[in-house]
Amino acid sequence: MRPPEVDRVAASRAAVAARRARADVKKNVVIGVRSPEDVVRAGLAEPAGAEGSLRVRDLLLSIPGLGPVRSDRMLEKLAISPSKRVGGLGRHQQERLLDSLSARAGGSATARPGGGPGDGSQLVVLAGPTAVGKGTVSTYIRENYPEVKLSVSATTRAPRPGEIDGISYFFVTDAEFDRMVAEGEFLEWATVHNSSRYGTPRGPVQEALDAGRSVLLEIDIQGARQVRASAPEAVLVFLLPPTWDELVRRLIGRGTESSEEQARRLATAKVELRAQNEFDFRVVNNKVEDAAREVVDLMNISARPATA
Repeated sequence: MRPPEVDRVAASRAAVAARRARADVKKNVVIGVRSPEDVVRAGLAEPAGAEGSLRVRDLLLSIPGLGPVRSDRMLEKLAISPSKRVGGLGRHQQERLLDSLSARAGGSATARPGGGPGDGSQLVVLAGPTAVGKGTVSTYIRENYPEVKLSVSATTRAPRPGEIDGISYFFVTDAEFDRMVAEGEFLEWATVHNSSRYGTPRGPVQEALDAGRSVLLEIDIQGARQVRASAPEAVLVFLLPPTWDELVRRLIGRGTESSEEQARRLATAKVELRAQNEFDFRVVNNKVEDAAREVVDLMNISARPATA
């Protein structure tokens, strides 16, 4: 028999509430409000609660620096299925997981440049395909969340309309970029779309982290991979378009590239989208302010919009 409409509505609302509760648990692990061990113990005590119904893999993915590959390796080593929920772990699985999390917490204080989990700083990398709106989202964060330190990249490309040197980017010559590479001044750098080069100056990022500030890097996917290698505790966020058609519309609509360049960038975007599973979190840029808030929520700060 088909359940009454009121029952289906209630069940749907309950499911949404449960998903939100689990999302809050993961967010609190990301920003350091709760430890993974605390979540596991709470889930074991109340298997039907938000912590207990959370998949172990999702919990591991909430730990800065693990990522999908490391999380899956950890699950394999612990003999825990990726679909296993915290509240359904067997006794030996519980012990192995808690021991592993405790050992990781004990050695994580020096894993990230700029200090450990308790120093209030977090390095977050925002990347995604061309025309997804990375610059728009990062600009919104800079203008509305003053607590966030937004790293300014250097680039060899020419400024676009409205971009300001030293604020949007450091616009440098090829010769100056070569010098910075040779002298090790970049945290990461890459050639994007087979043309212009982009790089993140190392000094300002490290200074901010040393001062206990959280830093947001808005870079390309190649650069994000370099940061993952050099700073494994960084949180990598992949910005997605709502749909492929919307990505095409945004690229064509901004009118800053020729038709040939647009076609080349769209071909690159298809390749870039395949990299999303390498990242710790995915954020859909449907509405700029909502996407910006999600990114800020992943940073270990108590930021609020300046206009609130």
